[in-house]
Amino acid sequence: MPNIHSNISFGLVNIPIVMNPVIKNNDTSFNQLHKTCLNRIEYIKYCSHCKKEIKEKDIIKGYEYEKDKYLVFPKDELNKLKPEKNNEIEIVSFIDMKEIDPAYYEKSYLLKTEKKSKAYYLFCEALKRCKKVALAKTVLGSKFYYCILRFSNYGIIMTTLFFKEEVMLEDVKIDLDVSEKELNLAMRLIEEQSGKFEPDKYQDEYQNNIKDAIEDKLDGKPIKESKKKTKKQVNDLIEALEKSLKKKK
Repeated sequence: MPNIHSNISFGLVNIPIVMNPVIKNNDTSFNQLHKTCLNRIEYIKYCSHCKKEIKEKDIIKGYEYEKDKYLVFPKDELNKLKPEKNNEIEIVSFIDMKEIDPAYYEKSYLLKTEKKSKAYYLFCEALKRCKKVALAKTVLGSKFYYCILRFSNYGIIMTTLFFKEEVMLEDVKIDLDVSEKELNLAMRLIEEQSGKFEPDKYQDEYQNNIKDAIEDKLDGKPIKESKKKTKKQVNDLIEALEKSLKKKK
């Protein structure tokens, strides 16, 4: 994704920014090949009714409102429905971040300033001191989003949010049917396993295994199977907690 130039609308103040994705896909890319000849597989758009390959210009979109019945939407009609893309991140309000369940977070982008912008740094400092995040709305590509802007040591981070109807969460009443001993043991285990978030220490074990396997194959070596850990199941809750504490020590 290339750099996107936009601006934050903060009251009557416009703050020019450059938007970059925070996350990159680190997965090893594989191509699909024909097992017999190792040639790349191609995807052909085919109409089973007309028995022929279809070109892109001959494809339209349809909404199935009943079985095999469609409402047809040509591109010009869909374009009329797209939200206005005015290259702006419009702040709606300021809220406490703890009010948002992380399940609503979608993608994050780093918003930086290309030139030294007093308005940008003022906004950063104001967010930092107020300890709030900005709830905003914007359009990315052709999709409308609500998002939050938060201060970080890297600059302002914008995170797009899923809508309520996209998040499949319901309030659940948790019946507390545990003993004080069980609860104390669980809390001790949490305390024993507490630490700090150190992202440099956390590695993608599966991708590392794939990269090692690629090197081994290039060198003509056999693929080594990754070691699987086995856990002994303990059914008694107190016994499982006590053994977990002993193992940790």
